[in-house]
Order: sequence, then structure tokens, then C-alpha cells
Amino acid sequence: MDVYKRFTRERQRKRSGGMVLYVRDCFDCIELNDCDDKVECLWVKMRGKANKTDILLGVCYRPPNQDEEVDEVFYKRLAEVSQSLALALVGVFNLLDICWKYDTAKRKQTRRLLECVEDNFLTQVVSEPTRGGASLDLLFTNREGLVGGMVVGGHLGLSSHEMRVFSVRGEVKRGASKTTTVDFWRADFGRFRTLVDRVSWERVLKGKGVQAGWTFFKEEALQAQEQAVPMCHKMNRRGRQPAWLNREILLGLRKKKVGLPPMEEGAGNSRGVQGSR
Repeated sequence: MDVYKRFTRERQRKRSGGMVLYVRDCFDCIELNDCDDKVECLWVKMRGKANKTDILLGVCYRPPNQDEEVDEVFYKRLAEVSQSLALALVGVFNLLDICWKYDTAKRKQTRRLLECVEDNFLTQVVSEPTRGGASLDLLFTNREGLVGGMVVGGHLGLSSHEMRVFSVRGEVKRGASKTTTVDFWRADFGRFRTLVDRVSWERVLKGKGVQAGWTFFKEEALQAQEQAVPMCHKMNRRGRQPAWLNREILLGLRKKKVGLPPMEEGAGNSRGVQGSR
């Protein structure tokens, strides 16, 4: 490993564990200080050559029993770095109930991660299970085309997790985009209505709370969408954030979301939400 620079983050007040990141020594890198010891993260900025952009590489480990307060510290830090740099964040998040295909989750603490991903226009790249059929190991980026060639498979040493091998591109090419999105201009809405009408909504939603009912509805609607709405290649732009969405507007949207009354899990119709029959 002589041709690599080594960056480490030791676990505080624990005898084992920690993170390590190796970067080829031909790259100019600097480790960013993270003041909060509660969050197990390692951040390294890789300076771009000539007119290429800087890239922030992040490594994170989230323990299965991590509380919401520590999660919020991490989400705040992630929001800061994702707004200004090309970001590639890899880590073990230990959130078993996320369905990345439909962007749904059962637990409130897990749904908070999905909200953070959406608020900061991040894309989760790993689509295959990495340990025992579960997607514990994730990769996030905020620039389309920044990472590619993702391959999941094999083990490193005695680790029980599948390895993730991918490339981080120093320059995002502006060629044809390989990212696909739904093409509603060519959608078959008649077929979509037929597929949705096949579900006996009154029967399947009976006894479910608001959140559980919404999750079920969303999954059924997305499955119908897959069959009725074709896909097309997305227009290639720098990242996913629209040009008009500046920091001031984004902060305003977050304040609006915070100002809404919280929805309790399994609240049903007890807070003025009436179901139609």
C-alpha cells in the first residue's frame, strides 16, 4: 500500500472498530475535521486538477442502535457538504426496512433518512443486497455521472458484507445520460386506472394507520406505474438540483416542512383525517 495515502477515524471510547480510507498518493487530498465525536464519519476532500471540481469522499458507519439525536447531527453535516461539493458517500447504515426501489420505509427513524436524501437531492446507487439479503451498505452521490461501474460481490477478509466496487470519476462527462426516468407523455393512463382499480382498497386498508396505509398505496401505485408508464433517458444536467433552487429557497422549504404538525405512526383517523367510503 505504499502508493496510497491512509486516512483513519478511530471509534471513541471503544477498543475496536473504526474506519479507514485509502487514496492514491497522486491525488492532492486533505482530511476535513468533524467536531462531533458521536457520529462515526470520515470526510476527505480530493482536490480537482486544472479546472476539474473538488470531490468530497465520505465514509460512514451508523450503529444499529444509534439514537435520533445522533442521526440529526449526521444529517445536518450531510446537508452542509452536499450543497457545495461533488459528493460520494459510502457506508454501513443498518436500516433494514428501506425499499430503495419505491423510496418507502416503515419506521419513523428510517423515513428520516429518506427525507434527508430527498431534501439534499442525493441519489442512492446500490441496488443489490450486501449482507444476508439486506441492503445495509449504501452509496450516495449528488452529481449524476460522478460514480459508475457499481459491482456488488465477494468478501474482503473475514467480513460478512459483500464488497462494493465502483469508480469515482474526476470529471463528469456531459455526454448522453444513462439515467432513466418515467415518460408520462407516452403513459397509458387507461391501463394505469385498470391496474389500480383491481385492488380492493376498502378491504386492504381496513385497520391500517395513516402511515401504513400510505406506504401500501404508494407501493401499489408504483407497481402499476411500472407497467403503464414507459421509461426514457433523463436530460443530462449537473447534478439533480434545479438551477432555480438556491439555498434560500431550500431553507424556506425545510422550515415549511418543520412547521407542519407531526403525524404519529398508526394514528388512523383520530386527528381529523376521515377516510372515504
